[in-house]
Amino acid sequence: HVQLLESGGGLVQAGGSLRISCAHSGRSFSNDDMGWFRQAPGKEREFVATINWSSANRTYADSVKGRFTISRDNFKNTVNLQMNRLKPEDTAVYYCAAKWRWGSKYNTWGQGTQVTVSS
Repeated sequence: HVQLLESGGGLVQAGGSLRISCAHSGRSFSNDDMGWFRQAPGKEREFVATINWSSANRTYADSVKGRFTISRDNFKNTVNLQMNRLKPEDTAVYYCAAKWRWGSKYNTWGQGTQVTVSS
């Protein structure tokens, strides 16, 4: 079965940058669409960005558009989220997620990595 392991979270000042990564194992990475989601304390988990299996299609939440960039490396089986111009409201646990390219739902999740942005 698929396993996802996030890394790269931490504490950063507002206006700074951070890059988080997710390592994918257990089945063919190139057949999975990948996504990043986040959950802030007291709030529901929300969509941040997705990238399809071929990198041809990327989507972003309005709140991060122009500041965050999702990318993937199908040789290294990793998906990354470059986060620039971070804001305190970006503080959350960030989760990597995977779904089969023909599936409809993200059904495999990592354990999450904490991103904290100080003002």
